[in-house]
Formats: sequence, C-alpha cells, structure tokens
Amino acid sequence: MKRKVCSLILAIFLLFLLPEGTALPADGTAEVVAPLVALTFDDGPRTDATARLLDGLALREVPATFFVVGNRIAGNEALIRRMRDEGHQIGVHTFDHVEVTKLSRPDFDLQVGKTRALLASITGEGEFWLRPPYGKIDGSVRQWADGPLILWSVDPEDWKDHDVNRIAGHILSHVQDGDIILMHDIFNSSVDAALQAVDALQAQGYCFVTVEQLLQARGIVPQAGELYR
Repeated sequence: MKRKVCSLILAIFLLFLLPEGTALPADGTAEVVAPLVALTFDDGPRTDATARLLDGLALREVPATFFVVGNRIAGNEALIRRMRDEGHQIGVHTFDHVEVTKLSRPDFDLQVGKTRALLASITGEGEFWLRPPYGKIDGSVRQWADGPLILWSVDPEDWKDHDVNRIAGHILSHVQDGDIILMHDIFNSSVDAALQAVDALQAQGYCFVTVEQLLQARGIVPQAGELYR
C-alpha cells in the first residue's frame, strides 16, 4: 500500500513536473505533494546483510538504489535478480572498488564495463549508472562514464563506528526533500540504521524512490558524464 501511494505521488510529479512544495488542487482542496528521498547502498552485495536489507525494504515497500561491486557478484546472483524483481535500481561501483581517477582508459573500461556486463548477464537489461568509489571524479571519468554519475547529499558515514542510533540520527537530522542518502549494505549495523531511518521518515510523510525516479520527478533528463547528487 505504501509503495502504491508513493507511486501515485511520483506519477503526479511526472505529469506536472511541479517544483518542491507545490500544492495540487483536488476537488477544490489543496494537497501538498509528499517529499521524496532516494536511499542508496554501496559496496555490496553481501549475502547476509544485503538479503536482510532486501527483506526489510520489501516489508516496508521501499525501493532503493544499489551500486554493486563487481567482484562481489559471483555467488550472489540471486540477490541481484531479487533487486531487479523487487523494483530496485542497480548501478555500478566498479569491479574492485578502485579510485577511477587513477585509471587508464583500458582499466576504466575493464572496471566499469566488466561489472555492467555481469549485471546485464544476470538481469538481462539496464543502464547501470556509475557511482565512483570515494566520490572521485575528473574530466576523464566524465568522458568515459557512458552514463550518469551519481553521488550523494547525505552521508552518515555508516562505516565509521557502526553505531546504529548515531547513523539513523544523522540521516533524520540532515535529510530534506530531494536528497540522496549514502549507505553501505555490507554492514549489519547499516541495515539496522537504514530501516530505523526509513520507519521514521515514512512516519513523517516521506516517500522513497530510486535515484532514477527522483531525477524524473524533478524533470531532469539524465545525461552521460553529468554529475547528480
């Protein structure tokens, strides 16, 4: 039911391409469009943590965006297919989690292209946008990316101390309409914090969307080599 409501709100955004906070008339009354946020996860998949995260997101009817590391795909193909089947967006975080600004063109193509090929062989489709490890981007990366580059606007540094309450609290105190939240699905503490934050934000009226849906709702046509945060 929650996803249906958020899908309706997203459809309204796509139909009217309204700016933030615009009220829609409905039978003579005004309805405020719910704030949207994109929850994203890097570095997975990891068999236990990612599976538990997918369980929690499914229970809450929340889509997310997963930027996967290619060398962690083997043995976790079922998780990738589950991401696809449950409406999550899948992107690339290189094959070996390397700093792409230090790569030659052949090495960049291997790190990104190999991961995209693996994902395509599992899902059968997809553009698989790139999130560069460490958020490092330069002119060469923009030129070679062959798709949008996705960063973030809220970073609770969930890798730092694995403190569930601190991580969730950081998200709740910093998040705004249109934000992209950075987390990692290789830590069980991050899974707990993410689901805690989801519960709180849903109670506040937030709707969760993928990064692609968020850009669409803002009337943005993603361009190859362009940076979005």
